[in-house]
Amino acid sequence: MRTVLHMLRKEFLQIFRNKGMLPIIFVAPIVQLLVLVHAADFEVRNVRLMVNDMDGSPTSRALIDRFGASERFQVTVTHCCFEKGMAALDAGATDAFLRIPVGFEQDLRRSMHGSLMLDLNGVDGQFASLVLLYSRSIIGNEQVDLMQRLHGLRDAPKPPVDAIPRFWYNLGMDYKNLMVPGLLAVLVTLVGMFLSSMNIVREKEIGTIEQINVTPIRKWQFILGKLLPFWFISLFLLAIGLALGKLFFHIPIEGSVLLLFAFAGVYLWVTLGMGLFISTVSDTQQQSMFLSWFFLVIFVLLSGLFTPIENMPHWAQVITWFDPVSYFVQVIRLVLLKGSSAMDIARHFGIVVLYAAAINGLAVMNYRKRA
Repeated sequence: MRTVLHMLRKEFLQIFRNKGMLPIIFVAPIVQLLVLVHAADFEVRNVRLMVNDMDGSPTSRALIDRFGASERFQVTVTHCCFEKGMAALDAGATDAFLRIPVGFEQDLRRSMHGSLMLDLNGVDGQFASLVLLYSRSIIGNEQVDLMQRLHGLRDAPKPPVDAIPRFWYNLGMDYKNLMVPGLLAVLVTLVGMFLSSMNIVREKEIGTIEQINVTPIRKWQFILGKLLPFWFISLFLLAIGLALGKLFFHIPIEGSVLLLFAFAGVYLWVTLGMGLFISTVSDTQQQSMFLSWFFLVIFVLLSGLFTPIENMPHWAQVITWFDPVSYFVQVIRLVLLKGSSAMDIARHFGIVVLYAAAINGLAVMNYRKRA
């Protein structure tokens, strides 16, 4: 064990003497967490809505005012024709083009039914879907008021089924509560895999790997001494990330922090083992970074961070079974938001233990200590 402690001391000295690595380890993840949370915003605000009111009635103006009162829309009333409105969509001058036809109010008076035409910029399908959802909500609310005013109804007609939703574990539907834990899981994974993947390769590039290989140090001692520093650093970054998430974004911490760190401690051996394996098959740090980035992009996109796994095609859901990042993203959200217990994440824990044993065993077997 003394040999491992000497290796740890040597690795920590090497890390803290490298002035270029320290910002990557400690500064970059913190800045990325604080910035990416605001960048990965699924809320839709300030939608540029161009309205062509061809009816000019009090009813149409009330509908326009309803859009203008919403914080999600920036309304511009225009009298341009259909061709100019579509040209504005093509040029990116507006996000949506709403046309209120002539006789809109008369149709509502006569048959309680009116037609509107809403053209949306569908390049970003998710953005367009949310704009359509918000527009339908605004039009639906205004329609109830219009029916009351036009037909002299004292009470608004009620739907046959009235569903009242309650959003458990995120009552305010705050996207930060969802994104901060997920981004934190990804950043901890990124740091652990990148640093461990460049570790042995760096020894190869500076020529010290041969000196280590001729020493009596055993292979498991060498690998353990190489990986443990980054294991401690990754757990330290997780602690800092949780503190920043609570301090700046007020994320809830409903479950046991010790349980989360216990899972993270095992999970990090998966990422460190993958980095070690990449390091053993790479000859340069640049090559190891490219391989790490290749796997990380796939893991992050299939982790459920941005798109729920349940919404993916079946073949993609099968691939996520082999994605370790997806398990960490699920567990950190379950523990922090839902307050899940050890029994709730026992399946995730067991799978990660198997992955850790498999990938580290493969990495150790692939590393050859040559004198």
